[in-house]
Amino acid sequence: MSGFLEMGGYAAYVWPAYGITLLVLVLNVWSARRMRQQNLDRARRLAGSEDAATQPTVRRL
Repeated sequence: MSGFLEMGGYAAYVWPAYGITLLVLVLNVWSARRMRQQNLDRARRLAGSEDAATQPTVRRL
């Protein structure tokens, strides 16, 4: 097991590369979910404002 973890003497290069790759993947997923939620919120907000703008106003005489 220690031979695997040492990676033939290249562990100082291999494990940080794995860590950076994992970090980039996690940040990519987090960013995509965050952007999706922001876009959904914006679409809901815009849809709500359009409904209010297209409603006819009733005037009392």
